Amino acid sequence: MATTYCSFNLQTTPEKFYIEACDEGASDVLVIDRVSNDMTLTVRKDVPPSALSQPICGILGTIRLMAGMYLIIVTKKSKVGDLLGHTVWKATDFQVISYKKTILHLTESQMQNNKTFLSMLHGVLTTDGFYFSTDYDLTHSLQRLAYTSPEFQGMSLLERADQRFVWNRHLLREFIAQPELHRFVYPILHGFMTMTTCCINGKIFEWILISRRSCYRAGVRYYVRGIDSEGYAANFVETEQIIQYSGFKASFVQTRGSIPFYWSQRPNLMYKPTPQISRTINHLDGFQRHFDSQIALYGKQVILNLVNQKGCEKPLEQAFSEMVSNLANGMVRYIAFDFHKECSRMRWDRLQILVDAVSAMQDEFGYFMVDPEGKVLMQQDGTFRSNCMDCLDRTNVIQSLLARRSLQFQLQSLGVLHAGQRIEEQTDFEKMYKNAWADNANACAKQYAGTGALKTDFTRTGKRTQWGLVMDGWNSLIRYIKNNFSDGFRQDSIDLFLGNYAVDEMDLATPLDEARDWKFLTLPIIMLVAFSMCVVCFLMAGDTWTETLAYVLFWGTASVGTAAVILFNGQEFVDAPKLVQKEQMD
Repeated sequence: MATTYCSFNLQTTPEKFYIEACDEGASDVLVIDRVSNDMTLTVRKDVPPSALSQPICGILGTIRLMAGMYLIIVTKKSKVGDLLGHTVWKATDFQVISYKKTILHLTESQMQNNKTFLSMLHGVLTTDGFYFSTDYDLTHSLQRLAYTSPEFQGMSLLERADQRFVWNRHLLREFIAQPELHRFVYPILHGFMTMTTCCINGKIFEWILISRRSCYRAGVRYYVRGIDSEGYAANFVETEQIIQYSGFKASFVQTRGSIPFYWSQRPNLMYKPTPQISRTINHLDGFQRHFDSQIALYGKQVILNLVNQKGCEKPLEQAFSEMVSNLANGMVRYIAFDFHKECSRMRWDRLQILVDAVSAMQDEFGYFMVDPEGKVLMQQDGTFRSNCMDCLDRTNVIQSLLARRSLQFQLQSLGVLHAGQRIEEQTDFEKMYKNAWADNANACAKQYAGTGALKTDFTRTGKRTQWGLVMDGWNSLIRYIKNNFSDGFRQDSIDLFLGNYAVDEMDLATPLDEARDWKFLTLPIIMLVAFSMCVVCFLMAGDTWTETLAYVLFWGTASVGTAAVILFNGQEFVDAPKLVQKEQMD
């Protein structure tokens, strides 16, 4: 495999960027012309000695904004661990540098829009969870890599990467077109990774958890639901649990993703907007594309649908079940489990009902394992595709239980666990395991919903607690605020970063310039004034309560009536995306 360079030095002149490879024996220098935007290779001796210099960790890519092209670099990284002998890094800080030396050529409106676009980029870059390796392909599972051809193995990291999980794919489009530049860039993964050295019965092994978030149909909780016309599901995540012991390697893969047909749940100031299933689109076409892809990638599919089977979630469960029946594909099996009903009144032990129900299927699927010589001893022939509404909280709990069951068999097979021993009895390992899966839940939840996950007290401790319920209430409140008043901006930020929206610097105006409806500012002000007057009248009561009551009733009625109008027109008051094309949001 053609690896990428590990360390770089960025040297800047008014006309060019010089990115020097600092690996031992390397002499290549990438030259980016700040005027023509051309990228070429040269050697170290051609770099002007007067250039300003700074060490960097890598190049994330380039992007065009109103002021022209920008270079995005990784300025800090931290080591996550070693995967099969390859170092894995977490990118922790970035810098966005303009090609242009000034923005005086822009109008005032363009300057403001350029500032907003930069803020969007920084919003994405400061979202925790970007990972990379300079000499290992993080985008593929162990099983997929085991069945690759020699030609594939000789490709660069960019060429061989699974494009679903390359979050800087759009930023690297100019590099991808020039193979000679591939050693200067690497694909970056978004999601969660942890690597831990563990010991059970005196036997040391590595335990690794990787969650790969798809960059297709990516976005935030309420603005990206269901699937698109290509069958890509919102919030799709491939999670792989890996162990390394005495040269043996084993892994177990699960997936999660939004209910795979056309539905939406737009924020409208209500705590829980009612899901809407499209009545105008042929659901089965996209549904079939989704599962054809899943079967090709992962083998047999067992759907674990954890949504409520009553209330507003009930139509989604019924439609999902009906579509699986209409699909009539023997490779796809459907299991509905009403998580909240089964676990109501803190009866979380009832999750074992689902684990027991799918145990035979899990045994049938198996897991992937290779010996120290690379010989495949076992392969995973199917996956569990879990989902709840957001594919976050309930989903993560179930995935952690299924992953533990697979790990039990793997460690017994490798002789780490003795006959009759249970993982749950290994106190230190069990604590680490639960915390890692809770951290995985939090990472995925923050990236999609804007807050940490719910129900992590159970994932961390195996018990549901009163304090956990309090924290879930707090996170739910924060989610409500973010989902209604900041997620439009977050969705625009992701679409800009991934290239779903392209900035044209020649445009005098952008969708950002669209004015809000008069009601957006006027009605909240009226409501606030009316409520304030109501309070003032109450506090400054006159001699007679009759007069005071009249004023309080008048202003109270005005504030309540205005609030009712705002709630009735809720979608006009939430922070909605401006850059996304309609077909991407449907």
